Amino acid sequence: MRILGLDFGTHTVGVAVSDELGITAQGVEIIRRKSPDKLRQTLARIEALASSYGVSKIVLGYPKNMNNTEGERCEKTKEFQAMLERRMDLSVELWDERLTTVAADHVMQISGIRREKRKEYVDEIAAMMILQGYLDFMKMNGK
Repeated sequence: MRILGLDFGTHTVGVAVSDELGITAQGVEIIRRKSPDKLRQTLARIEALASSYGVSKIVLGYPKNMNNTEGERCEKTKEFQAMLERRMDLSVELWDERLTTVAADHVMQISGIRREKRKEYVDEIAAMMILQGYLDFMKMNGK
């Protein structure tokens, strides 16, 4: 049972997938789009990835504010969640993604990746962190 992890941003979607046992998350790619409202190709690519990996569920990063409130990005994320669920016959679960982008940037910094290169990978690594957090939670809670 594989799970797809998504870090949904204004112009990009970082994508990660779990191994078949649901233990580890691996980065797949970053889907880029020119306009925040142009989602048809993004949805088609996610659908193709979900099909090729045999995904049974999607975990979508949910960008709550640090004080636990929900802002405009949360609304956009819920709209994206609804689009994914309409397009695919899969459950799309929201997962708190606070500080994943900061953590992803930090991991790349201590790994010696130059600042200019970090932007190329940060969304994919954030998707991995979102998915790994979900997988670890499920394992710890016997689910």
